[in-house]
Amino acid sequence: MKKKIEGIVPVMITPFTENDSIDYESLEALIEWYISHGADALFAVCQSSEMQYLSLQEKSELAKFVVRTVKGRVPVVASGHTSDDPYGQLEELKVAVDSGADGIVLVSNHLDPGRKGTDTFIGNLKWLLERLPSDLPLGIYECPAPYRRLVSDEELKVLADSGRFSFMKDVSCDLPTVQRRVAITKKSGMAILNANAAIAWDAMKAGSRGFNGVSTNFHPDLYKWLYCSSQDHPALAQELATFLVLAACTEAYGYPVLAKMYHKRLGNFKATGSRTFPYDVHEKVWGVEAILDKLIEGTEAYRKKIADLG
Repeated sequence: MKKKIEGIVPVMITPFTENDSIDYESLEALIEWYISHGADALFAVCQSSEMQYLSLQEKSELAKFVVRTVKGRVPVVASGHTSDDPYGQLEELKVAVDSGADGIVLVSNHLDPGRKGTDTFIGNLKWLLERLPSDLPLGIYECPAPYRRLVSDEELKVLADSGRFSFMKDVSCDLPTVQRRVAITKKSGMAILNANAAIAWDAMKAGSRGFNGVSTNFHPDLYKWLYCSSQDHPALAQELATFLVLAACTEAYGYPVLAKMYHKRLGNFKATGSRTFPYDVHEKVWGVEAILDKLIEGTEAYRKKIADLG
């Protein structure tokens, strides 16, 4: 039975040891934290996981570990789709398939690496679909690296009509685009998952079936409340949505290192190393510890407000 990929879907970060290998003990703690804080599914081996800096073996081991640790409690999808060469892409996606994930995720810019347009996108898509298991749900992800390649309406219709795609991670960061995409995919059952915090609540009200942005590494439970309970408490929902927008601005201050610092404070991580940002974030972002203090303080304040509702 195919599992729905919707709701609050954290984009998983990858903990590394001081020797720059994957820290699986910390990863296990992170997985339990996601699930205990309202995750409806997990997105492994994505950009937040630093997939562009993982070897094929590391991608394989990472995805398998997540699937094995989750034990079916929530669906797991995996990507690792970082090559431009079609045979390299197929190898990466087959690694994701072999992990046992409930779905695999294709990256839009690698379907059109030369920016040639729709014909190239659809041609490469069909080539891969012919070689991937027909019964495994797929996702499409407008990953910003190496460049943000938005899916056109025509391409989205092809994806939806194929019957192969369960969801789209929308990185348009544009509410009218989300609304249009929800309308295009309505009959297909394909979920549109907005990943932009600035429009998160409005996108939910417009039919986005959850949230799939980087802020799920700080307070997925707050997004879960906004998604599930905002209609009963509109004043608090508006206040919370404003906080979440402002909190998400911290992404510019060294993410994913900031998220790793956060989880080190929580006791989930032992180190904060990143292959994406190998420098000391304190040298690049002055006052980063104070920023993190306020982010934590605000998060806890809203958790209390929600708890006080009874």
